[in-house]
Amino acid sequence: MRLRRVLSGFWLVVLLAAGALALVTWWLLAGGISRDEALKTGGLAAGAFVALYALWLNDRRRRTEEERREIERNLYAVQVDRTEIDRARALDERFARAVELLGNEADQVRVGAMHALAGLASHPAFTQTVLDVLCSYLRRPFDHPRYAEVRGDEWAGDENEADREQQVRRTAQQLITDLLPSASTPDAPHYNLDLHAATLEYFDIAGKVIGELRARQTNLYEANTLRGTQVHGPAWFTATRCWGRLRLPGADFHQQAWFSRCQARGEVSFERVQFHGETKFARSDFGGPVSFQDAAFVHPVDFSNVRFQNKVDLRVSGGAVANTYGMKVSLEHEVALPEGWVLDKTHGPAFGLVRA
Repeated sequence: MRLRRVLSGFWLVVLLAAGALALVTWWLLAGGISRDEALKTGGLAAGAFVALYALWLNDRRRRTEEERREIERNLYAVQVDRTEIDRARALDERFARAVELLGNEADQVRVGAMHALAGLASHPAFTQTVLDVLCSYLRRPFDHPRYAEVRGDEWAGDENEADREQQVRRTAQQLITDLLPSASTPDAPHYNLDLHAATLEYFDIAGKVIGELRARQTNLYEANTLRGTQVHGPAWFTATRCWGRLRLPGADFHQQAWFSRCQARGEVSFERVQFHGETKFARSDFGGPVSFQDAAFVHPVDFSNVRFQNKVDLRVSGGAVANTYGMKVSLEHEVALPEGWVLDKTHGPAFGLVRA
């Protein structure tokens, strides 16, 4: 059809050119112009029609080429979309299979599934989801004879099985640490950690950047550290139980940080911690040494009904405005208070009350 239109246009142009040649030549000859000049001028008129037709053909060819390229671009975009859909489907299938293998009875299979999930986390769309899955694994009920010994409880389980599960859980902890961006990374994303009621041992996210940190009713064994960690979202440690050492020196809590009703039996360090939001330690019980040396509180801190049973250093940076109602410190250990705070020793032989 298109070729027929082009041929029809061609013969029309030929006829128009021939007519222009004859008409112009006749008109000039009738006017007394020489035959050679008349033919030359007629030829120019005929050539004008041919030139116009050639311009039309070029324009049509150009538009046809543009249409072809647009079709190719659309086909390429469709192919790219199809490839992305296929890749997303493959990633979803790998993710679902890895999550399914986390329930396998063999510990080595569970470790492999965790590494498979960590591999998927290289795709930004999966990173938070993988972290959520690893955190959910750590929230599964777990106990170990060494934990029971620390608590003073009787152990009535399979110790070998507990050892194998402990290694799997340490793998999950290490992968979480590896997936979190470093505080030195420019414009690092803020991933959330949900460790509510989790059991952790040697959990180390020092120097990492996170968003919201949920660690309510978490059990911490041995040594755990958030040294230099940047927490950009709210941090919840409500009713956390720390059976070992907890170290947070140089950590930075950009929003509220709640340590209410915590129980710590080991050493806890809040040295140089920056608390930018509302901070609470109400009704917490610290059995081991605690240090707040050079910590900074932007807002008033709640120390109401806190009990420090061991050495405590509260010499915070720049002083602090605090609610110290019912706050008790041991009279048998060294106590360092901020300037202006008073220790009332008249309420018992073992503990004194702090007045801010």
